[in-house]
Amino acid sequence: MSASEPTLTGEVLRYTAFSTDPAGGNPAGVVLDASGLTDDAMLAIAAGLGYSESAFLTAAPDGVGEPGRAFTIRYFSPKAEVPFCGHATVATAIALAERIGAGDLVFETRAGTVPVTVAAPADGGPPRATLTSVEPHVEDVAAADLTEALAALGWPAGDLDPALPPRIAYGGARHLVVGAGTRARLADLNYDFARLGALMHRLDLTTLQLVWRESADVFHVRDPFPVGGVVEDPATGAAAAAFGAYARELALVPETSVLTLHQGVDMGRPGVLTVELRPGDARVRVSGAGASIPAEPVRAVR
Repeated sequence: MSASEPTLTGEVLRYTAFSTDPAGGNPAGVVLDASGLTDDAMLAIAAGLGYSESAFLTAAPDGVGEPGRAFTIRYFSPKAEVPFCGHATVATAIALAERIGAGDLVFETRAGTVPVTVAAPADGGPPRATLTSVEPHVEDVAAADLTEALAALGWPAGDLDPALPPRIAYGGARHLVVGAGTRARLADLNYDFARLGALMHRLDLTTLQLVWRESADVFHVRDPFPVGGVVEDPATGAAAAAFGAYARELALVPETSVLTLHQGVDMGRPGVLTVELRPGDARVRVSGAGASIPAEPVRAVR
């Protein structure tokens, strides 16, 4: 790297994803150079921040992406490492773009290779990052497991939307999609943390994606995240990718679609996630804005 090129540091940065307001969206810790950190140190940083996930960058494997714009990325919740996290990917991409410029990036994740493009609007507005998921898939959920999920949520089966049948969907991480029959049902979330967490551990779920459909292409979502030590995730990019695959698999939307997901409203951290489906490409694109959270950076312990 030449003297004129920016240096990526080991500072613990704070960015929000899927909002231009630092008080909205989903906050993430971002360490742009985690080469000197152990797994225990990364977990300790994530736990200290208390965000749903934090992201840690190291060098990309040989042959992956353009030099200087490709990285290995790992994600830690306050409790454990997770294979993929959409909001921390968006936050990291925007943090990188502010230092090395907008354009294409490649992240090598435990779930696979995830391309990300950061666009800087011509009008000088905030940057937007678009990630392309790994190959998604959708599977049935066993009746007994759904019954246990509803019992942990305290949701009667009659409160579900029959037009949004429960499924487990994957777009880098596994999520149980459950449709709420009304906006009021979605707003009333007071679940059994330990009971739901136990079920999710058994089914290897990252979150539940609770969904209410406002219109043909607008949805409101909430994501309980007890396995990460967090009651609720404010904006969940991985679940948005999984939901896009779910909506396409069940023919709920046209083959070519742009969906808007509103999340975090009931938490007081509103965010907006855009989900794009393209014909001939099974992958799902998830995009959103981001912003730095004003705070004094903390130096990562090495």
